[in-house]
Amino acid sequence: MGTINWADFEKVEIRVGTITEVAEFPKAKNPAYQLTIDFGPELGIKRSSAQITKLYNREELIGKQVVAVVNFPVKQIANFFSECLVLGVVGNDKEIVLLRPDKTVANGLRIA
Repeated sequence: MGTINWADFEKVEIRVGTITEVAEFPKAKNPAYQLTIDFGPELGIKRSSAQITKLYNREELIGKQVVAVVNFPVKQIANFFSECLVLGVVGNDKEIVLLRPDKTVANGLRIA
């Protein structure tokens, strides 16, 4: 991969949000959930499709804070419009481990 400069990094808006709803996504090509995430008063509620079904069940995701890129264009996945990209670590078997703050912080705070 090539290097980027500081100005490139500053263009990526990465924020913390709390998952408020999780729905099954049977129309997704790969197993995924539809997440509703609260990014606080400035950004509000955004939705995301996340392929995290291998390591997480729906119930345990409610109330978890996650880290996401919030300034990508909306992406249509089947009949769903994903408004942000939830970030995670891709394991050897392509299982995704969510990136999360280790302490609770205010929704919408920017990652720097």
